[in-house]
Amino acid sequence: MVTYNHEDQERVDGLKGWWDSYGTAIVIIMTVMLVTIGAIKAWEYYQQKQAQQAADLYALLKQVQAGNDSEKINDTAQLLMQGYSSSGYAPRAALVAAQADVHAGNNKRAIQNLQWILDHAKEIEMRDLARLRISGILLDEGKYDEALRLLDTGYSEAFSGLYLDRKGDIQVATQRISEARLSYQEAINVLDKSNNYYNIVQMKLDGLGNSE
Repeated sequence: MVTYNHEDQERVDGLKGWWDSYGTAIVIIMTVMLVTIGAIKAWEYYQQKQAQQAADLYALLKQVQAGNDSEKINDTAQLLMQGYSSSGYAPRAALVAAQADVHAGNNKRAIQNLQWILDHAKEIEMRDLARLRISGILLDEGKYDEALRLLDTGYSEAFSGLYLDRKGDIQVATQRISEARLSYQEAINVLDKSNNYYNIVQMKLDGLGNSE
């Protein structure tokens, strides 16, 4: 039979007193910690699940895209844009839908899809690309001033060559040849010579000759 001496009893009594004073607080703190950890784990699982579902939908969209049916492409893209708007797949789905719309001659809906990117995409590069695509549509529609205003709203350094080239295209369309020459030259100055697009812009510039 185990016996306790006086010192042992004092320790037990001390622990009981300490627990009486702080036990409830400790239980509350531990409960909050466990709930917090559980909530974090649940949120991480939800995020992973959302990302996987968005990836699966985007894979489906690429399959649908092969059919060249703009209506089906848009319907599938909308599932991503509406259901998973915060994912990186959503703006890419909008790009796919806009491209299909342009091929189908539906410029109005193409611009709406591209505008969605400007309003929702987190990546600057995606917004730059959408703005560039819209300016191309406006150029084709003869809305030159509107296209130039859009290009002048700003862009990242990575897109400077493409934006300057598009600006030159618009200036050529409006017979502002001297300005177009400057824009093409600026584009060439920032484009990498190893990029095939560099040669395309150089051909445009050479094609202007010395005409005004």
